[in-house]
Amino acid sequence: MRHIISILMANEAGALSRVAGMFSARGYNIESLNVAPTQNPVVSRLTMVTTGSDAVIDQINKQLRKLVDVVDVADLTGGAHIEREVLLLKLDLPAEDVDSQQATVRSLGGEVLDDTPGSFTVELTGTGAELDDAVGRLAEHGRLVELVRSGAAAMACGTTALKIPQ
Repeated sequence: MRHIISILMANEAGALSRVAGMFSARGYNIESLNVAPTQNPVVSRLTMVTTGSDAVIDQINKQLRKLVDVVDVADLTGGAHIEREVLLLKLDLPAEDVDSQQATVRSLGGEVLDDTPGSFTVELTGTGAELDDAVGRLAEHGRLVELVRSGAAAMACGTTALKIPQ
């Protein structure tokens, strides 16, 4: 099952390497990784998407908490959460399909960044599943030239939050 794990960790050289190394050493796959500083510049938030059984994810969370650089860990998958990912997509479209695909992009809440038929480029934001569906819809009408995804950014809904040291 797909899991979104959010990790607060020290914003210092080598911290990301130690987290990724823990995954690599145990044979766990990381589907996406998104890291950026938080409101406290000494702490970064790493949002990771991985797959595994509940037992495997439980083991991952326990091992993450043992890493010296890790401040807090939450598996967001089990509770209400907000997830977003940014996608840039370039299609080689026939000129006669550009207008209809502009309308499709707008209906998906996206933005057309370049409407040149040979490099029709769009930006979309949504959940991973929403973006997968959008790629499928858009790629039906042209040749997929290039695809870039940011990886998931996520946080729990409501008052639940990871504990950032002050």
